[in-house]
Amino acid sequence: MNLYKKEILRIKDDCYSNQWQLDTVIGLRNYINNNFKENLNLDLFSRIRFVSKYHLLRLFKRYYGQTPNQYLIDKRIEKAKVYIKNGLSISEACYEVGFESLSSFSTLFKRKTGFSPRAYQKSNFR
Repeated sequence: MNLYKKEILRIKDDCYSNQWQLDTVIGLRNYINNNFKENLNLDLFSRIRFVSKYHLLRLFKRYYGQTPNQYLIDKRIEKAKVYIKNGLSISEACYEVGFESLSSFSTLFKRKTGFSPRAYQKSNFR
């Protein structure tokens, strides 16, 4: 092993000393990415990753800078934007990405993008 490789491993161990933590948060993020349409919550995440929900919340926030729920909402909004651009109606996009309420979807969409879903839809058809 050369000096360069040894230094990379040393830095990795300093920055990411607990591989279990990394595996846990990366696994959770991958689960959210693949199942964002489903009804997801912290209790489910906790059972899937076999860890306390409060510990999981702290870990996820430490590595990604936001809670799993915030990440899920961002993922859903990003997918809804794609669906709206591709011609789905706002209500279809809302339910397709896993929101149960059109009003909460509209509120979150506007908060995250700065546009209402209708204004976003109109801006993409010009």
